[in-house]
Amino acid sequence: MTTITHERHRSVIDAITRLEPDGVAYVPSASIAPIINGLLSAEEEGTLPLIFPVSREEEAIGIVGAYPLAGKFGVIVMQDNGFGNALTALTTFAVSYHLPLLIIANTRGGLGEYNSMIHNISAPVPELLRSTNIPVFSLDRRNSADDWAATIVEAGKHSQMTYRPVVVLMEFFDHTDEKAKA
Repeated sequence: MTTITHERHRSVIDAITRLEPDGVAYVPSASIAPIINGLLSAEEEGTLPLIFPVSREEEAIGIVGAYPLAGKFGVIVMQDNGFGNALTALTTFAVSYHLPLLIIANTRGGLGEYNSMIHNISAPVPELLRSTNIPVFSLDRRNSADDWAATIVEAGKHSQMTYRPVVVLMEFFDHTDEKAKA
């Protein structure tokens, strides 16, 4: 039996695959391990060309941000608290040079969060990104798995169409799914 959270994880993986990125960088995280593992499986199956870990979020911005300079498109998978690390790279490189890239980040600090300190960076992330003119789209338990996939695909297309980074924030907490985690 699948859980609601598993369906959302699968939707994220399927949406990234449908976008056909040339590469996907991820910052390792237990919170999004099912997505990362699904992407790695897609790479092994030949559905996605290159999935690779990076040690920090600004490293992901530097590498994936360079893809458009070679006529390619990339995706970053990370946690929202990593925007604290990535903000300078995002604003001085990706935004300034009009580089399309899609960032998919799970949210921390909200309902179901076990780390009482994480909200200090995670709570202001949406407004922080919007203040730098980075479009932000949010997904949570009110959205169906199909909505998750459609939003991610459209966000990727929007990034490419507008030549700028676009962020999709995903909140996995769901009170109806006992396996859901923040």
